[in-house]
Amino acid sequence: MDGAHSAALQLQQLPPTSSASAVSEASFSYKENLIGALLAIFGHLVVSIALNLQKYCHIRLAGSKDPRAYFKTKTWWLGLFLMLLGELGVFASYAFAPLSLIVPLSAVSVIASAIIGIIFIKEKWKPKDFLRRYILSFVGCGLAVVGTYLLVTFAPNSHEKMTGENVTRHLVSWPFLLYMLVEIILFCLLLYFYKEKNANNIVVILLLVALLGSMTVVTVKAVAGMLVLSIQGNLQLDYPIFYVMFVCMVATAVYQAAFLSQASQMYDSSLIASVGYILSTTIAITAGAVFYLDFIGEDVLHICMFALGCLIAFLGVFLITRNRKKAIPFEPYISMDAMPGMQNMHDKGMTVQPDLKASFSYGALENNDNISEIYAPATLPVMQEEHGSRSASGVPYRVLEHTKKE
Repeated sequence: MDGAHSAALQLQQLPPTSSASAVSEASFSYKENLIGALLAIFGHLVVSIALNLQKYCHIRLAGSKDPRAYFKTKTWWLGLFLMLLGELGVFASYAFAPLSLIVPLSAVSVIASAIIGIIFIKEKWKPKDFLRRYILSFVGCGLAVVGTYLLVTFAPNSHEKMTGENVTRHLVSWPFLLYMLVEIILFCLLLYFYKEKNANNIVVILLLVALLGSMTVVTVKAVAGMLVLSIQGNLQLDYPIFYVMFVCMVATAVYQAAFLSQASQMYDSSLIASVGYILSTTIAITAGAVFYLDFIGEDVLHICMFALGCLIAFLGVFLITRNRKKAIPFEPYISMDAMPGMQNMHDKGMTVQPDLKASFSYGALENNDNISEIYAPATLPVMQEEHGSRSASGVPYRVLEHTKKE
């Protein structure tokens, strides 16, 4: 890699003894980077396969009378086992490689999901239709692979033992304290607008997720690194900072999942995947650079190429998720609230109009925008009930008329 070549050039100016030790240290650090990257890629691949297995199981048992019938299938339990294995691999990867390298590799799960979705597609298609429909996915996968290669090649090469003293020293450093102050203020402002002002924009919700996620990955790296050192014989579990980091990791992960669940109820999953990946990766890399000083000692070329790899991976994930088909719920029955032109107590005086852009209209008929008359305006006399007053009786009110423009 380019980093190894530049390191070798710098080592030529050192004395023989120091040069030999530096070479062994540099080769070991790149070996750790490779181990961490491979663990992260393996973990994201396995998690993607596990999620698709469980989704396949839920789809097969969608019409079952037992809502928990999937518990009795081997496929669902295999998916759960693979998910735990994949998450364990991603967790362990943080102990070997810098945070700025591991976080962007979550693009691998998006690539894997796109490929699995194309391979196991159930529809009949022609080659021309296949290329036309999935050309964006192919281009996105190619860009994501190129971006991932640049990320691994030009990733920062900082390797610090996650001892209790080092983690505590980073935690009370003034750059991280300043960063935490800014993040807490920004999080409180976003939470205020989201809860009090009903700012349900996807960027607001996913920014809350990204801010929590940055603290999650920071604490995950500390916990994973201290656990690995403890397994190797250098016990770190007697430091209070380990339990502080563990509690913060669990708390931020739980609240992050809660906000993601709320976002999934309001927005399409492909949009959440692309926007969430971009925001979470950017803020997590920033947090890692401030807390763990990932880019200290790196030259400008490596930093620029790493940033270029991130941008290419962002574009690839965006193209992959943009080509996903949005699920359109089909309702075979028409509720009274959905009747065109009928008022009810919940619409605040506004009549409910049929969605002319949907795939299905009333009666499951396909819409045709070229029809001159979609429906005729109606005036229905509706008599109010008597409440003991003769003057109030017999006064009809008219349903709002609709024009073709509306």
